[in-house]
Amino acid sequence: MVEHGPVHNSEVYVLSQTPFPNHLHHGGCPSPPSPITPAEDDFCCSPIDKLPLHNFVEPAIAACEEQLAVEARLSGAVHLLNTASTALSCITDLYSSDRIARDGFNRAVDAIVRRQGDHGRNGKLVVIGVGKSGHIAKKLVATFNSLAIQAVFLHPTEALHGDLGQINSRNDTLLLITFSGKTPELLLLLPHLDQSLPLILLTSHTRPETCEIVRQRPDTILLPAPIHEPETKSFGVSAPTTSTTVALSVGDALAMVASHELHPSVSKVFARNHPGGAIGAALRGSSVSPSPSVSSTTSNNTPSSSRTTSMSISTQPPSPPVPSPRHSLRDLAIPLHEIPCLETPLHNRSGHDPITPTITAADLLLAAYASPSGWVRLPHGGGVVSPSRIKRLTPSQLSLSLSDPRLSWLVTPQTEFLSLTADTEVHNAAEWIKAMRTVRATGVTTAKMTSWGTGTMGEGEVEEGEEMDFGDECVVGVREGGGGGANHGCVGVVEVGGLLDFVTSNGGGGGGGGGGGRP
Repeated sequence: MVEHGPVHNSEVYVLSQTPFPNHLHHGGCPSPPSPITPAEDDFCCSPIDKLPLHNFVEPAIAACEEQLAVEARLSGAVHLLNTASTALSCITDLYSSDRIARDGFNRAVDAIVRRQGDHGRNGKLVVIGVGKSGHIAKKLVATFNSLAIQAVFLHPTEALHGDLGQINSRNDTLLLITFSGKTPELLLLLPHLDQSLPLILLTSHTRPETCEIVRQRPDTILLPAPIHEPETKSFGVSAPTTSTTVALSVGDALAMVASHELHPSVSKVFARNHPGGAIGAALRGSSVSPSPSVSSTTSNNTPSSSRTTSMSISTQPPSPPVPSPRHSLRDLAIPLHEIPCLETPLHNRSGHDPITPTITAADLLLAAYASPSGWVRLPHGGGVVSPSRIKRLTPSQLSLSLSDPRLSWLVTPQTEFLSLTADTEVHNAAEWIKAMRTVRATGVTTAKMTSWGTGTMGEGEVEEGEEMDFGDECVVGVREGGGGGANHGCVGVVEVGGLLDFVTSNGGGGGGGGGGGRP
């Protein structure tokens, strides 16, 4: 028997449902013998070393737990962002295909555009909301205003305690924001809102019959902003997240589309309204840079008053600004002889009415499309139509004749031109228009424009009761010479908004002081 070495043994076990056949009994060969256990002397075996436990390193359990916590944190963030992305994808599909959503958006834009600007008698958008919807409303008000769409925020509770006076009962448009469509504060305010004013409702409801506010006021313009699943299901809590994201996106879309319809150049309007900060610097084509320095490092041995920093960008003083060329209204105006005249249809060449019932807005639109400048003249001295007013036409108005009272805002007759001389510098004209706007806003009845000379409006003053509004769509009639009446010798036209945009984009238009041409 081996006492101190490993013992080798081999056995064979056969599992079978039937007894193993006896080979010997049936004359078969016997199984081979088991291998012989080697003797101790013949077996060479080295002793097994013990495990080196003194070098054993404990697993970094704390580090693993910290990494897991970071992954869990980021996983939650990614889940929320992915959920918001899915919600935006769903709302995009909704406005791409759903008839009610598309019709509501179209009507909402029309309601805002129709009551904005001077021909809407300076109506504004009143945005109403409470809670998180109130914060969304305030942000949208800021966006609308930056895009030159007049808007104010109204808290529904404060409205019931006196702030209803913010609403102009004739010209304003109302926008209510509520995810549920039945916010109690809004339901209490609803009976006190003028029924003649357009009411837009930004809500989660996609059908009017399911919304309580629409049931109480059936003429409400429904602007759906639903989410694909409840926030409780997405995040385990009903905190407004995806719902506010979707509402904000739909509101931003409404602001951008309406602004593009109201203004020929939204980028110029935005630049004029946003002169400050990094955005304003970028829009001006410049950036805020640190003072020039002769070194790119900071020396601790140099007095603080003479230290230089690594932010320096130049060792040379800046070059003096290059003065802009002076432009006159003659340079800016569209010559009248270059504006195509809208032909009277062959079936109505009576020659009696300059705006015949058979000339429709569709005819005007086709003429504007073919016009290089976008301007169109009407026959027999019937006035002009500017590009910005043509852009305000809606599909439902194309079949209307130009004599229809609903299109009275479209054509500007020469008697309503703001007449200025062709030699007037653009800068001076812009300053005069801004001054006249201030006069009208402050209620002054007479404005003596002594800073820019005389002869601007006949006798150099604007009397109360005249229909001149000095808005962006007001048409400036550029005339040669100063005699023969305000509109005598008109050689070109330009819109007030285009003139002001030109001055803004050209750094003041190159004008200066109170001299030069005289409006």
